[in-house]
Amino acid sequence: MKKNKKRIIYIILIFIFICSLSYFVYKKYNDYKDKNVNNFNINESKIDKNNTSNEDDIKSNKQILEELRKENPDIIGWLEIKDTNINYPVLQAKDNDYYLNHNYKKEKSISGSLFLDASFDIENGSTNYLIYGHRNQNGLMFEDLLKYSKKEFYENHKTFNFTTLKEDATYEIISVFYSRVYYTNEKDVFRYYYFVNAKNEDEFNDFIYNAKKASIYNTGVNANYKDQLITLSTCEYSQENGRFVVVAKKIKTD
Repeated sequence: MKKNKKRIIYIILIFIFICSLSYFVYKKYNDYKDKNVNNFNINESKIDKNNTSNEDDIKSNKQILEELRKENPDIIGWLEIKDTNINYPVLQAKDNDYYLNHNYKKEKSISGSLFLDASFDIENGSTNYLIYGHRNQNGLMFEDLLKYSKKEFYENHKTFNFTTLKEDATYEIISVFYSRVYYTNEKDVFRYYYFVNAKNEDEFNDFIYNAKKASIYNTGVNANYKDQLITLSTCEYSQENGRFVVVAKKIKTD
């Protein structure tokens, strides 16, 4: 009996080891694949390599987006934050599930993609664009967004770029804060993820007030009614369903 028990335990341990090893190899392979697929840099694609002598051959970010959309029309923009790995296409599906585990080529991916909340209208415009992304220990997707937890990093990176088919825009950061997904029975909490379109000036000001109140440091930046906002949101693991959030306003377009 003892020998049988030992044999069963031994088989179970071998099974656990094989499963763990398989998952490790699978994850490493997917990380390698994601890193290569997402290594596309919009800045490196601006020049027509067949003829670089003519200024007309330098492509705009919007032109590159148009080309990418031929491959996948779900691509609605491009987000870039200097001195980070955040230099990716932004997608939008009919739900908020698909791009949690698919890359911009619609291939299965643990890292997923950066994506605009399905309820936001990129064509006609929303008061606020809410963009989600996973964190990845290899520095992919929104892992580097956590660099903004340090005020020193913010001081040197107060703006970032978001390009759509309509414009190449610069956004200035208003607030950086920790939050979480709240239970439905919790009252008097700041559910930043519900803010799409401001019905009026009071609703807009209320969102900005709460975002600045929650901020982990004072940026000194405010926003006025009708300003275009963008909210970047990723997971944060110090609390259950934690989130790390950056809110910014559009200040310049090219």
